[in-house]
Amino acid sequence: MNTARVRQDQQNYSYTNMGYMESPINQAPVIEGRFYYDKDNLVKEMAIRRINKTLCGLLTMLICVTFMSYYFAMTNEVSLNKLRRQITTLNEENAELQNQLDRLKSFNNVDTKMEQYNLLSKAAKVIEVPAIAATTQIEKSQNTTAAFSWAIGY
Repeated sequence: MNTARVRQDQQNYSYTNMGYMESPINQAPVIEGRFYYDKDNLVKEMAIRRINKTLCGLLTMLICVTFMSYYFAMTNEVSLNKLRRQITTLNEENAELQNQLDRLKSFNNVDTKMEQYNLLSKAAKVIEVPAIAATTQIEKSQNTTAAFSWAIGY
């Protein structure tokens, strides 16, 4: 859009006997307003302006889409972090419960083996036998050690 403010100083020339001569009255018309000098230039500027507005609109939409996708990505990351903390807590609890389960299983295994071999009821089947008098006597032997010879020096 061209806005032209043109001030033109025009001099009036009048024809006299001596030829063209400058008149003593100077007129200076002032021309103000919008002037389109070339229709091709006007169409070109309108096309450029329309393309610029279109590109600005697309850029604004892309920026909005980028902000929305960033918001959703951050929301998903926060929820993933929360889930990761919960999973870590559950894994630690599971490790403790697995240790307790292993301990109980070992007690259960011992108990089942005891029942399988019937070790607890065998004590009731033990037969007591009276002691037999031993005919041989054990002689007590004295511990004799070899005499130690003292040596001075080395």
